[in-house]
Amino acid sequence: MQSSAGRKVIRFALALLCLCSSVQAQPTLHPEGSTRWQLDAPWFGGWSGIEIGAQGSQMTVISDRGQLVTASLQRANGNITGIAVQKLVTLGNSNGSRLQKRDTDSEGLAIADDGRAFISFEHRHRIMQVDLANGRLTNRIGISFQNILGSNSGIEALAVSPDGTLYAVPEQAQPNGAPFPLMAYSDGQWRLAARIPQRGPFLPVGADFDHKGRLWLLERAVTAVGFRSRIRMFVIDPRAPREYTLLTTLPLQYDNLEGLSVWQNPQGQLRVTLISDDNFLQILRTQIVEFSVRE
Repeated sequence: MQSSAGRKVIRFALALLCLCSSVQAQPTLHPEGSTRWQLDAPWFGGWSGIEIGAQGSQMTVISDRGQLVTASLQRANGNITGIAVQKLVTLGNSNGSRLQKRDTDSEGLAIADDGRAFISFEHRHRIMQVDLANGRLTNRIGISFQNILGSNSGIEALAVSPDGTLYAVPEQAQPNGAPFPLMAYSDGQWRLAARIPQRGPFLPVGADFDHKGRLWLLERAVTAVGFRSRIRMFVIDPRAPREYTLLTTLPLQYDNLEGLSVWQNPQGQLRVTLISDDNFLQILRTQIVEFSVRE
Protein backbone atom coordinates (compact mmCIF):
# COMPACT_ATOMS: atom_id res chain seq x y z
CA MET A 1 0.00 0.00 0.00
CA GLN A 2 1.30 3.42 -0.91
CA SER A 3 2.22 5.65 2.04
CA SER A 4 0.49 8.95 2.78
CA ALA A 5 3.75 10.75 2.07
CA GLY A 6 4.04 8.96 -1.25
CA ARG A 7 0.53 9.98 -2.24
CA LYS A 8 1.31 13.60 -1.37
CA VAL A 9 4.42 13.53 -3.57
CA ILE A 10 2.40 12.16 -6.49
CA ARG A 11 -0.30 14.80 -5.96
CA PHE A 12 2.36 17.50 -5.98
CA ALA A 13 3.88 16.12 -9.16
CA LEU A 14 0.52 15.92 -10.86
CA ALA A 15 -0.31 19.46 -9.88
CA LEU A 16 2.81 20.61 -11.71
CA LEU A 17 1.79 19.02 -15.00
CA CYS A 18 0.19 22.26 -16.12
CA LEU A 19 3.41 24.15 -15.61
CA CYS A 20 5.93 21.82 -17.17
CA SER A 21 6.82 20.96 -20.73
CA SER A 22 9.42 18.42 -21.67
CA VAL A 23 12.79 19.22 -23.17
CA GLN A 24 13.85 15.57 -23.10
CA ALA A 25 13.61 13.12 -25.97
CA GLN A 26 10.04 11.88 -26.03
CA PRO A 27 8.63 8.44 -26.79
CA THR A 28 7.25 7.98 -30.29
CA LEU A 29 4.24 6.10 -31.63
CA HIS A 30 4.64 3.87 -34.68
CA PRO A 31 1.53 2.63 -36.56
CA GLU A 32 1.03 -1.12 -36.37
CA GLY A 33 -2.14 -1.38 -38.40
CA SER A 34 -5.83 -0.58 -38.48
CA THR A 35 -8.51 -3.28 -38.44
CA ARG A 36 -12.15 -2.84 -39.37
CA TRP A 37 -14.37 -4.83 -37.03
CA GLN A 38 -17.87 -5.62 -38.24
CA LEU A 39 -20.60 -8.09 -37.35
CA ASP A 40 -24.12 -8.42 -38.68
CA ALA A 41 -25.89 -8.18 -35.34
CA PRO A 42 -28.35 -5.59 -33.97
CA TRP A 43 -26.28 -5.08 -30.82
CA PHE A 44 -23.02 -4.42 -32.65
CA GLY A 45 -21.59 -0.90 -32.66
CA GLY A 46 -21.19 2.20 -30.54
CA TRP A 47 -17.98 1.02 -28.87
CA SER A 48 -16.72 3.68 -26.51
CA GLY A 49 -14.42 1.93 -24.03
CA ILE A 50 -11.73 -0.72 -24.46
CA GLU A 51 -9.28 -2.73 -22.37
CA ILE A 52 -6.69 -5.11 -23.84
CA GLY A 53 -5.56 -8.03 -21.67
CA ALA A 54 -3.63 -11.30 -21.75
CA GLN A 55 -0.66 -9.60 -23.47
CA GLY A 56 -2.75 -8.57 -26.44
CA SER A 57 -4.84 -11.70 -26.96
CA GLN A 58 -8.03 -10.55 -25.26
CA MET A 59 -10.23 -7.48 -25.64
CA THR A 60 -13.05 -6.15 -23.46
CA VAL A 61 -15.24 -3.40 -24.90
CA ILE A 62 -18.41 -1.57 -23.92
CA SER A 63 -20.95 0.14 -26.13
CA ASP A 64 -22.99 3.25 -25.44
CA ARG A 65 -26.09 1.06 -25.45
CA GLY A 66 -25.02 -0.97 -22.47
CA GLN A 67 -23.42 -4.00 -24.15
CA LEU A 68 -20.27 -5.57 -22.69
CA VAL A 69 -18.24 -7.83 -24.98
CA THR A 70 -15.21 -10.00 -24.36
CA ALA A 71 -13.38 -11.14 -27.49
CA SER A 72 -10.21 -13.02 -28.36
CA LEU A 73 -7.71 -11.42 -30.72
CA GLN A 74 -5.82 -13.55 -33.20
CA ARG A 75 -2.47 -12.08 -34.19
CA ALA A 76 0.29 -12.71 -36.69
CA ASN A 77 3.61 -10.93 -36.18
CA GLY A 78 1.88 -8.91 -33.49
CA ASN A 79 -0.89 -7.57 -35.74
CA ILE A 80 -4.58 -8.40 -35.44
CA THR A 81 -5.75 -10.95 -38.01
CA GLY A 82 -9.04 -12.02 -36.46
CA ILE A 83 -11.54 -11.17 -33.72
CA ALA A 84 -13.80 -13.78 -32.11
CA VAL A 85 -16.52 -12.78 -29.66
CA GLN A 86 -16.35 -14.97 -26.57
CA LYS A 87 -19.03 -13.42 -24.42
CA LEU A 88 -21.77 -10.82 -24.79
CA VAL A 89 -23.62 -9.55 -21.73
CA THR A 90 -26.06 -6.69 -21.28
CA LEU A 91 -25.37 -4.36 -18.37
CA GLY A 92 -27.96 -4.73 -15.64
CA ASN A 93 -28.78 -3.85 -12.07
CA SER A 94 -27.32 -5.80 -9.17
CA ASN A 95 -30.50 -7.89 -8.92
CA GLY A 96 -30.25 -8.90 -12.57
CA SER A 97 -32.98 -6.61 -13.88
CA ARG A 98 -32.40 -4.63 -17.07
CA LEU A 99 -31.40 -0.99 -17.00
CA GLN A 100 -33.89 1.58 -18.16
CA LYS A 101 -33.00 2.91 -21.60
CA ARG A 102 -32.00 6.32 -20.24
CA ASP A 103 -29.48 4.60 -17.94
CA THR A 104 -27.58 2.64 -20.60
CA ASP A 105 -25.19 5.23 -22.06
CA SER A 106 -21.97 3.57 -20.88
CA GLU A 107 -18.85 5.41 -22.01
CA GLY A 108 -15.67 4.77 -20.03
CA LEU A 109 -14.19 1.40 -19.05
CA ALA A 110 -11.33 0.79 -16.61
CA ILE A 111 -10.10 -2.57 -15.34
CA ALA A 112 -7.67 -2.72 -12.42
CA ASP A 113 -4.84 -5.23 -12.08
CA ASP A 114 -6.82 -7.03 -9.36
CA GLY A 115 -9.77 -7.56 -11.72
CA ARG A 116 -12.06 -4.81 -10.43
CA ALA A 117 -13.82 -3.12 -13.32
CA PHE A 118 -15.52 0.26 -13.53
CA ILE A 119 -17.84 1.85 -16.08
CA SER A 120 -18.82 5.50 -16.40
CA PHE A 121 -22.17 6.65 -17.77
CA GLU A 122 -23.30 9.84 -19.48
CA HIS A 123 -26.58 11.77 -19.30
CA ARG A 124 -27.37 10.18 -15.93
CA HIS A 125 -23.80 10.72 -14.79
CA ARG A 126 -22.40 8.01 -12.54
CA ILE A 127 -19.61 5.48 -12.15
CA MET A 128 -20.40 1.88 -11.26
CA GLN A 129 -18.38 -1.20 -10.50
CA VAL A 130 -19.27 -4.02 -12.89
CA ASP A 131 -19.00 -7.80 -12.75
CA LEU A 132 -17.44 -8.65 -16.10
CA ALA A 133 -18.85 -12.17 -15.99
CA ASN A 134 -22.52 -11.14 -15.97
CA GLY A 135 -22.63 -7.37 -16.50
CA ARG A 136 -24.26 -6.64 -13.15
CA LEU A 137 -23.56 -3.18 -11.76
CA THR A 138 -22.79 -2.61 -8.08
CA ASN A 139 -21.10 -0.10 -5.79
CA ARG A 140 -22.21 3.17 -7.29
CA ILE A 141 -19.57 5.86 -6.93
CA GLY A 142 -21.06 9.28 -6.42
CA ILE A 143 -19.61 12.10 -8.51
CA SER A 144 -18.95 15.16 -6.38
CA PHE A 145 -18.04 17.31 -9.41
CA GLN A 146 -21.24 16.95 -11.43
CA ASN A 147 -21.49 20.73 -11.68
CA ILE A 148 -18.67 20.75 -14.27
CA LEU A 149 -20.21 18.03 -16.46
CA GLY A 150 -22.40 18.68 -19.49
CA SER A 151 -25.52 16.65 -20.26
CA ASN A 152 -23.72 14.87 -23.11
CA SER A 153 -20.19 15.60 -21.90
CA GLY A 154 -19.66 13.46 -18.85
CA ILE A 155 -16.80 11.14 -17.98
CA GLU A 156 -15.48 9.18 -20.94
CA ALA A 157 -11.84 9.14 -19.84
CA LEU A 158 -11.67 6.63 -16.97
CA ALA A 159 -8.54 4.80 -15.78
CA VAL A 160 -7.07 2.90 -12.84
CA SER A 161 -3.45 3.56 -11.87
CA PRO A 162 -1.06 0.74 -10.89
CA ASP A 163 -1.71 1.46 -7.20
CA GLY A 164 -5.46 0.90 -7.70
CA THR A 165 -6.63 4.52 -7.62
CA LEU A 166 -9.50 5.37 -9.97
CA TYR A 167 -9.03 8.50 -12.11
CA ALA A 168 -11.53 10.41 -14.24
CA VAL A 169 -11.30 13.36 -16.63
CA PRO A 170 -14.51 15.13 -17.73
CA GLU A 171 -15.12 15.61 -21.43
CA GLN A 172 -16.70 19.01 -20.86
CA ALA A 173 -14.63 21.97 -22.12
CA GLN A 174 -13.72 24.24 -19.24
CA PRO A 175 -14.56 27.98 -19.27
CA ASN A 176 -12.02 30.36 -20.81
CA GLY A 177 -9.69 27.53 -21.73
CA ALA A 178 -9.12 26.50 -18.13
CA PRO A 179 -7.37 23.15 -17.56
CA PHE A 180 -9.28 19.89 -17.35
CA PRO A 181 -9.46 18.58 -13.78
CA LEU A 182 -7.95 15.15 -13.25
CA MET A 183 -10.03 13.67 -10.43
CA ALA A 184 -8.84 10.77 -8.28
CA TYR A 185 -11.04 8.49 -6.18
CA SER A 186 -9.70 6.55 -3.22
CA ASP A 187 -10.84 5.79 0.32
CA GLY A 188 -14.38 6.77 -0.63
CA GLN A 189 -13.55 10.33 -1.65
CA TRP A 190 -12.75 12.34 -4.77
CA ARG A 191 -9.87 14.79 -4.85
CA LEU A 192 -8.38 17.06 -7.47
CA ALA A 193 -5.14 15.31 -8.42
CA ALA A 194 -4.01 17.58 -11.25
CA ARG A 195 -5.01 20.16 -13.82
CA ILE A 196 -4.42 19.01 -17.38
CA PRO A 197 -3.78 21.83 -19.86
CA GLN A 198 -6.60 22.39 -22.34
CA ARG A 199 -4.83 22.83 -25.67
CA GLY A 200 -6.88 23.62 -28.75
CA PRO A 201 -10.27 22.09 -29.61
CA PHE A 202 -9.57 18.59 -28.28
CA LEU A 203 -11.65 17.04 -25.47
CA PRO A 204 -10.81 13.95 -23.35
CA VAL A 205 -12.56 10.73 -24.41
CA GLY A 206 -10.28 7.92 -23.20
CA ALA A 207 -7.51 7.29 -20.69
CA ASP A 208 -5.25 4.59 -19.31
CA PHE A 209 -2.13 4.13 -17.21
CA ASP A 210 0.86 2.10 -18.34
CA HIS A 211 2.92 -0.18 -16.11
CA LYS A 212 5.23 2.72 -15.25
CA GLY A 213 2.36 4.80 -13.90
CA ARG A 214 2.28 7.25 -16.81
CA LEU A 215 -1.12 8.64 -17.75
CA TRP A 216 -2.18 8.34 -21.39
CA LEU A 217 -5.01 10.56 -22.60
CA LEU A 218 -6.98 10.20 -25.85
CA GLU A 219 -8.67 13.40 -27.00
CA ARG A 220 -11.04 14.11 -29.87
CA ALA A 221 -11.99 17.17 -31.89
CA VAL A 222 -15.02 17.32 -34.17
CA THR A 223 -14.65 19.28 -37.40
CA ALA A 224 -16.94 19.97 -40.35
CA VAL A 225 -15.21 17.26 -42.40
CA GLY A 226 -14.54 14.60 -39.78
CA PHE A 227 -12.91 13.68 -36.50
CA ARG A 228 -9.44 14.47 -35.27
CA SER A 229 -7.61 12.63 -32.50
CA ARG A 230 -4.74 13.44 -30.18
CA ILE A 231 -2.81 11.34 -27.67
CA ARG A 232 -0.94 12.95 -24.81
CA MET A 233 1.12 11.23 -22.14
CA PHE A 234 1.90 12.60 -18.70
CA VAL A 235 4.85 11.49 -16.58
CA ILE A 236 4.15 11.67 -12.86
CA ASP A 237 7.54 12.44 -11.38
CA PRO A 238 8.11 14.81 -8.44
CA ARG A 239 11.53 15.73 -9.83
CA ALA A 240 10.50 16.34 -13.44
CA PRO A 241 6.80 15.97 -14.33
CA ARG A 242 6.43 16.01 -18.09
CA GLU A 243 3.80 16.25 -20.82
CA TYR A 244 4.25 14.72 -24.27
CA THR A 245 2.04 15.02 -27.34
CA LEU A 246 2.54 11.75 -29.20
CA LEU A 247 -0.14 11.88 -31.89
CA THR A 248 -2.22 14.58 -33.55
CA THR A 249 -4.26 13.51 -36.57
CA LEU A 250 -5.85 15.31 -39.48
CA PRO A 251 -9.61 15.05 -40.15
CA LEU A 252 -10.60 11.67 -41.65
CA GLN A 253 -7.23 10.10 -40.87
CA TYR A 254 -9.09 7.77 -38.53
CA ASP A 255 -12.71 7.37 -37.54
CA ASN A 256 -14.37 8.51 -34.30
CA LEU A 257 -11.74 7.17 -31.89
CA GLU A 258 -13.11 7.05 -28.33
CA GLY A 259 -11.44 4.24 -26.38
CA LEU A 260 -7.78 3.76 -25.46
CA SER A 261 -5.86 0.90 -23.85
CA VAL A 262 -2.14 0.70 -23.09
CA TRP A 263 -0.59 -2.74 -22.63
CA GLN A 264 2.56 -4.84 -23.05
CA ASN A 265 3.02 -7.61 -25.60
CA PRO A 266 4.77 -10.91 -24.73
CA GLN A 267 8.14 -9.32 -25.50
CA GLY A 268 7.45 -6.50 -23.04
CA GLN A 269 6.99 -3.83 -25.71
CA LEU A 270 4.42 -1.17 -24.94
CA ARG A 271 1.45 -0.99 -27.31
CA VAL A 272 -1.50 1.38 -27.62
CA THR A 273 -4.87 0.20 -28.93
CA LEU A 274 -7.71 2.55 -29.89
CA ILE A 275 -11.31 1.79 -30.86
CA SER A 276 -13.81 3.98 -32.69
CA ASP A 277 -17.48 4.58 -32.00
CA ASP A 278 -19.60 4.31 -35.16
CA ASN A 279 -22.64 5.78 -33.37
CA PHE A 280 -24.64 3.02 -35.11
CA LEU A 281 -24.36 5.01 -38.36
CA GLN A 282 -23.51 3.43 -41.71
CA ILE A 283 -21.27 6.34 -42.65
CA LEU A 284 -18.96 5.50 -39.73
CA ARG A 285 -16.91 2.38 -39.02
CA THR A 286 -15.66 0.42 -36.06
CA GLN A 287 -11.89 0.72 -36.31
CA ILE A 288 -9.29 -0.83 -34.05
CA VAL A 289 -6.05 1.11 -34.46
CA GLU A 290 -2.75 0.04 -32.88
CA PHE A 291 0.61 1.67 -32.29
CA SER A 292 3.86 0.46 -30.80
CA VAL A 293 5.74 2.74 -28.43
CA ARG A 294 9.45 3.31 -28.97
CA GLU A 295 11.53 4.89 -26.24
